[in-house]
Amino acid sequence: MATLPTIALLAGALYCLLPIVWVVTASSKTNAELFRTFTLAPGSALFDNVGELSRYQGGVYWQWILNTALYAGAGALLSTAVSGITGYTLAKYRFPGRNAVFNVLLAGVLVPAVVLAIPQYLLLASLHLTDTYWSVLLPSVLSPYGIYLARIYAAAAVPDSLVEAARTDGAGDLRIFSSVAVPSMLPGLVTVFLFQFVAIWNNFLLPFIMLTSDDKFPVTVGLYTMLNQGNTTPALYTLVVTGALLSILPLVVLFLTLQRYWRVDLLSGAVKG
Repeated sequence: MATLPTIALLAGALYCLLPIVWVVTASSKTNAELFRTFTLAPGSALFDNVGELSRYQGGVYWQWILNTALYAGAGALLSTAVSGITGYTLAKYRFPGRNAVFNVLLAGVLVPAVVLAIPQYLLLASLHLTDTYWSVLLPSVLSPYGIYLARIYAAAAVPDSLVEAARTDGAGDLRIFSSVAVPSMLPGLVTVFLFQFVAIWNNFLLPFIMLTSDDKFPVTVGLYTMLNQGNTTPALYTLVVTGALLSILPLVVLFLTLQRYWRVDLLSGAVKG
């Protein structure tokens, strides 16, 4: 009985890992090897490609990486803070219109990002914020899905009795949130942070619409411009693949670093706090 699920899992793992294997092998090839050798055969030019990529237009690739780290890091931190406060408020406070607000947020989860891109551009253009770092950061702060996750997690991880006990001891709302709710919600907040970080890191449409200056591009838009130039300069294809490989390494490191914050016991953070 377990054979079929195992085969299905192995097939799924192969489907997910095969593109990564291709990127790793392709980034190690010269431009000639990329089009003439077997697809998954490794090459010997990885470090040469990294060096050439670093020299491309005076090292603009690393500027793109720094820009992406700024957009994803600052955007995910702000989004996690907003999601945590909003989710906790919706879960633990009773006020008129609470369910209506939550239903609107649920509706926001269903709206594709592509639908909001043009209205966001027009709004920020009216404020003269296009082609600035703010034009990418500000739309990333509010995440309906992050608020939804935080609300569900706060309802499950922060018992009402714990909140009432803190109030009995004289703690105010801000102190309760920072000292009781946040430690209890930490695994959920880390999940929100990771989801938002990856979404912003991989975002292409929003910065593509908002930005026109090369020095403000994230790595997704930067590699896209390189790929377009590859139509006239085929040697750039290997640099694009190498850049794609290097761009996923920070995500791997981040997941490996933060996975320890996922805990089975939802209240372990509150007990330790």
